[in-house]
Amino acid sequence: MKPSSPISFTSSSLTPSLPRKHRLSPYLFTLLIFIFFVSVLYGEDFMCIFGQLEPTFALRPSPSAEKNKKPQKLAFAIGKTEESCDVFSGKWVRDEVTRPPYEEWECPYIQPQLTCQEHGRPDKDYQFWRWQPNRCDLPSFNATLMLETLRGKRMMYVGDSLNRGMFVSMICLLHRIIPEDQKSIKTSGSLTVFTAKEYNATIEFYWAPFLLESNSDDAIVHRISDRVVRKGSINKHGRHWKGVDIIVFNSYLWWMTGLKMNILQGSFEDKEKVIVEVSTEDAYRMGMKSMLRWVKNNMDRKKTRVFFTSMSPTHAKGIDWGGEPGQNCYNQTTLIEDPNYWGSDCRKSIMKVIGEVFRRSKTPITLLNITQMSNYRKDAHTSIYKKQWSRLTAEQLENPTSYADCVHWCLPGLQDTWNELLFAKLFYP
Repeated sequence: MKPSSPISFTSSSLTPSLPRKHRLSPYLFTLLIFIFFVSVLYGEDFMCIFGQLEPTFALRPSPSAEKNKKPQKLAFAIGKTEESCDVFSGKWVRDEVTRPPYEEWECPYIQPQLTCQEHGRPDKDYQFWRWQPNRCDLPSFNATLMLETLRGKRMMYVGDSLNRGMFVSMICLLHRIIPEDQKSIKTSGSLTVFTAKEYNATIEFYWAPFLLESNSDDAIVHRISDRVVRKGSINKHGRHWKGVDIIVFNSYLWWMTGLKMNILQGSFEDKEKVIVEVSTEDAYRMGMKSMLRWVKNNMDRKKTRVFFTSMSPTHAKGIDWGGEPGQNCYNQTTLIEDPNYWGSDCRKSIMKVIGEVFRRSKTPITLLNITQMSNYRKDAHTSIYKKQWSRLTAEQLENPTSYADCVHWCLPGLQDTWNELLFAKLFYP
C-alpha cells in the first residue's frame, strides 16, 4: 500500500514564504508574569480543583486484575492482624497486673497539665484499665522493638494538645530503657524534639491544631475565640514535617467553634483580608484533603507510614450518660458501660467526612479510630487535678465543676492505650 502523503497547508496565512523573527509581545509577557505569580500564590488551590477531577480520569484496573493484585506490604510491618479482628471494637477490662505501664512520678516528661496524682487526685482507678478487642488480643507494647525500629529515623506527632499528650505518652513508654545520658528533650517554637542519642532517633511533636496555617499557630498563646484558617496553606507547616519516617496527625477540637468556620482567602499579610464563612464540615473536609495531598506529595509509601487519630471525646455534659444537669467529668471515677454510648460532643457528621475523604483517597493512611473506646472513659480526664495557669476565683473554688478540664487526659492513662493501638497497627496492620 502506498503511504499517504503528509497533509499540507497551502494558505499563505499558515505557511508564510519568508521566515520572520518572532518577538514576544509585551502584553503576552505581562500575562505570563501574572500567571506565574498567581500559580505560586494559589498553587494548592489549583491542586485542590485538579485533585477533585483526578479520580474521574484515572485508569482503573479491571476487576480480575484487582483481584489478582498482591497487597503491597506496608513499611515497618512484621506481621498482620486477622481480618476478623477489629482492634478498635472491644471493652475495657480491669487489670492491676500490667497496668499502668509506668508510674507518673518516674516519667519527668509529663507536663503539669496532665500529672493528676501530683495535683491531688485522690484515686488511681483510672490507671488500671486495659483495652480488650472483641475477637483478638492486642500485641504487648515492646519498647525495645519500637526503639530499634526508630533507629536512625524520625517519628512525629502533628496537631493539637491532645496529640501532644499522645507524644508524651510514647516518650514515657520508651524512656526507661534509654540511659539517662543518652536522652534529651528540646522545644523551639512549635517543635518539641525528644532525642534517643544511642539510637540516633527522634520522637517529635509539632503544634498545628488545624494542620493548615491559622491565627492559633502560636504554640503558647493561642486561645483565640474568633479562629481563622487560611485555605491552601498546609505547606506553611508541612515544610517542617519533611523527612519524617512515621507521622501521626490529629485535628478536630479546634474546628468545633460552632456550625460555621472562618476561612481566609489569600494571606494573613494582606491589608484587606477576604474571609468567607463556610460550614464546619466543609472547612474540615478542606483540611483533610489538604493533609492527604501533602502526604501524597511528600511521603514515600514504600518507606514511611502515616496515621490519623480520630476525634477525642470530651465529657462536659452529664446528661449524655444519664447524669444530673450541670454535671461533667468532675468527680467521675467509673466508666460508661453502655456499649452504644456516643457523646453529644462527638459530631457524627465529622466522622462521616473523615470516612468519605479517606475512602476516596488513594493515599495509604491508617486511621486510629480511638473515638468509641474513649467515649466510655469519663473517669480518665484531668478534671481539676492539673496545674491552673490563672488564679481561681472564690466562686470557682466553691464549684469545681465550673473549671474541670474534660478535654485532656491524665497520664499514665487512656492515651497509653492509643499508643498501644498505634504500635499494633504499625507492626501488625
